[in-house]
Amino acid sequence: MTARLTGDETALWNAAAGVLDANWTGSATIPSPGLYPHQWSWDSVFVGMGLARHRRDRAERELLSLFRGQWADGLVPHIVFNGTLPRHAYFPGPDLWRSDKQPGAPHDVRTSGLTQPPLHALAALHLHECATPAEAERSRDFLARLYPALVEQHRYLARCRDMEDGGLVAICHPWESGMDNSPCWDRPLGALQLPPALYAPQRIPQPLPTGEDYDRYVWLVTLLREAGYQPGYMRDAHPFLIEDPLVNAAYLASTHALAEIAEIIGRDPVPHRERAGHVHRALLDRLWDAGTGCFRARDLRDGRLLPFVGVAGFVPLLDPELPGTVVRDLIDLLLSSRFAGAAGYPVPTCDIQDPAFERGGYWRGPTWINTNWLLWRGALGHGLPVIADLLRGSTLRLVRQSGFREYFDPFDGTGRGSHDYSWSAALVLDLLAARRAT
Repeated sequence: MTARLTGDETALWNAAAGVLDANWTGSATIPSPGLYPHQWSWDSVFVGMGLARHRRDRAERELLSLFRGQWADGLVPHIVFNGTLPRHAYFPGPDLWRSDKQPGAPHDVRTSGLTQPPLHALAALHLHECATPAEAERSRDFLARLYPALVEQHRYLARCRDMEDGGLVAICHPWESGMDNSPCWDRPLGALQLPPALYAPQRIPQPLPTGEDYDRYVWLVTLLREAGYQPGYMRDAHPFLIEDPLVNAAYLASTHALAEIAEIIGRDPVPHRERAGHVHRALLDRLWDAGTGCFRARDLRDGRLLPFVGVAGFVPLLDPELPGTVVRDLIDLLLSSRFAGAAGYPVPTCDIQDPAFERGGYWRGPTWINTNWLLWRGALGHGLPVIADLLRGSTLRLVRQSGFREYFDPFDGTGRGSHDYSWSAALVLDLLAARRAT
């Protein structure tokens, strides 16, 4: 801590650190008490961003704990299950995924068979950038230890998820996007022909998606599991296959980070830089829609851009090489009455004017700390301090008013979902620390 934090900021820092301390299991940080008892992939990424400012030893253990679940082909699963908990502590639990039946899955821990936005190399680089001079040697050693696993993760994505060899990676389930029930998935999910049997339990805790939607989610998992999670099946037959702008912006940001890590530890950065250039061009060629001034997801099953415009379409601001005209169009839409311009507590995850908008509907309208943080980082990268300050200020205002909640009403700032949510607390630490460093 330094004197540059105000009294209010010091109290906020201590409260955020307290949430992370309470949710620490000894090897990882659960997203929140009660509802989410295991380790989730991109939750751990965001938690690591905050722990880099608070307890770097725990940030290292967080990432290592997640990568112990990495499969032989390089897949980093979106859930690593805590084997000490009862089998039915969370649905969908390990019995749905049956990773123990997959030859390429780890033998000492059970996992899911999906992945999530690959921000992991960016988190590792961030941890190094936050190191003090006294920690520099240890930090380089940690990067060298993690680097091979990060390389394998990116090789998996390039080899198994770049379905059309165009540079972008595809998701095969809404859960892989991190934005589970986004309206973006309504059209491809609606096109699925469900078998007559139900695949999900009748009771799913609110406010998670329920009913027929959850049946579709579990049916997609069942198809993948029965096919052995094989990329050939995904490419040729799986009914849900989407190139998502958030996922690919994360992939690009981490590819740039991987190049920097390679330089730091004395490896060759050129292959990573070449891959980053490939992804950058593909984002613009395949997902940029000049008509809406935003990036949109592409359904690989019909080759069309999906009609929905949401917060994921702004996350390519993480690309440092976006053309200035694209950046201006994105910012104009972000500040318009469809998003931040009409929300007292931006940024809503869904276009406010879209019929699918629900102010309390999980990823169908509420404001989330992690998407605000991604856009804040993108704005800083493009030299947009006014936009960055708006995002930072509105984010801190949310937690001051409603605490470290899972998500928030974009109009009145009411906290919704889980309490003491880890990534909300962690990213507040990063926002506070970044301010005091300026």
